[in-house]
Amino acid sequence: GCVLVVSVVEQLAQLHNSTVKAALERLCNYIPGKCQIICHMLCCIDREMNADVVCHSLKLCKQDPGQPLCHLYPPPQKSIAGFSNVCAFPVLDKLCEKIKYVIRNKLPFEDFDGDKFSTFPTLRGYHWRGRDCNDKNATVYPGRRPDNWDVNNDSNCNGIWGVDPKDGIPYEEKFCKGADSRGVVLLGDSAGAHFHIPPEWMTVTQMSVVRNCARAVKTTLPPAALCFLPGATGCKGQGWTDSLYLRLRRRNRCNHRDLQNISQNGINRQCISALINLPIYFFSLARNQLLDNPTIVVYATIGNDVCNGERDTLAHMTTPKQMLSNVVQALQFLNTRLPKGSHVILTGLVDGRFLWDNLHDRYHPLGQLNKDVTYSQLYSFLNCLQVSPCSGWLTSNETLRNLTSERASQLSNVLKEIARSEKFSNFDIFYMDFPLRQTAEQWRRMGGQPWQLIEPVDGFHPSQIAAALGTSITWQKALHEWPQVLGKENPFNSQIEAVFQDQGGH
Repeated sequence: GCVLVVSVVEQLAQLHNSTVKAALERLCNYIPGKCQIICHMLCCIDREMNADVVCHSLKLCKQDPGQPLCHLYPPPQKSIAGFSNVCAFPVLDKLCEKIKYVIRNKLPFEDFDGDKFSTFPTLRGYHWRGRDCNDKNATVYPGRRPDNWDVNNDSNCNGIWGVDPKDGIPYEEKFCKGADSRGVVLLGDSAGAHFHIPPEWMTVTQMSVVRNCARAVKTTLPPAALCFLPGATGCKGQGWTDSLYLRLRRRNRCNHRDLQNISQNGINRQCISALINLPIYFFSLARNQLLDNPTIVVYATIGNDVCNGERDTLAHMTTPKQMLSNVVQALQFLNTRLPKGSHVILTGLVDGRFLWDNLHDRYHPLGQLNKDVTYSQLYSFLNCLQVSPCSGWLTSNETLRNLTSERASQLSNVLKEIARSEKFSNFDIFYMDFPLRQTAEQWRRMGGQPWQLIEPVDGFHPSQIAAALGTSITWQKALHEWPQVLGKENPFNSQIEAVFQDQGGH
């Protein structure tokens, strides 16, 4: 992260033919007041220091004894005194701790009644879950069955409550009784979390489009889950959006706000299925078997069982035997939490050779100005730091890439067999391959290029285009092969919209 930021500063200076200090001031003007303290930590950069020099000097990058010096640019020759920890600043220490707690436990940043739903949008708030309509009452939250048909108040936050004065029938009963209301939950890894950094932030020739960095950081970085399978409102500024939740909501307006994204960077099936970690991972799943509607759970750790940053990456991959045991344990746990009539969709692992094949010789946004940083170089840098999201696929070693895909295929077959053979009392199980091949084919037919399906800054995760196309493919498969998963279409959708508009709602 430090190398990315400092590289942008240096390229700004180059582009505007200014000093690095002037370029830093230009960049700092985009950043909100409290955060400028981080920005001005870099005040001592000069022309003789590249990004690696600065970040090693600030001790934000380090060289362990006996390990190679990791660098994206020519090896650093000069050092400066600096700070060792950004979160040590008094202004930021408490905020850092709060954010760490929220991310670690996958809970909303603000949740006053403790029902795991929030009126605060970002940092695991209602962009990640349906919006709470009463954060002072723990019995009011998205996804619950209506209390007394919501005659007096909106207990499930779907916007439908009160009584029709024409016939005395509660609106919730009139519109939603027997409508197969259900929610969407995503349990997944970083692909589900869909962390997104706009490429123009790293491409200095396009940086003029970043007008309000404070707003962009708030609305783009933390809540990017709104872009993927359970996404709530779509990603503004990121192009075409789609989500399983949005489609299910269009099919039945009573499903309004019933979504949860509990994805996390770096999680894998072995971790979330281990008995010691199960309560931690599933703690934030908000579903009451007695009070709430059934839900569709998309169980999608599409890469992390074979992806790690270890030097001996193959030895740290999940084995088929471990996969079988871990996933069955996880499903047994879900059976104690999900209401009867729920559905679980297991997605297979992706074939990540797609990444190297389509990106390795292309220039990363940081390399656009000087044509000096390719994705191959970025992958090598991350591997050296031992922070690569996937050493087995983000490598020039073709044999290793093939072995990683072979293991991914073996693990997908385990999931396929689980869906065929395992039975649970509160949900049924379905399996589908991760639709990367179909997505790429469809995108080509639309005139696109395969590399556009990958996030340009990290060079690893699915882009918003891939997420939207993948959602479309998932929906069509469910519609034709698993109609019971989606439920029937609500015939009262237009009437619900009319009532909303009469009440001044949206």
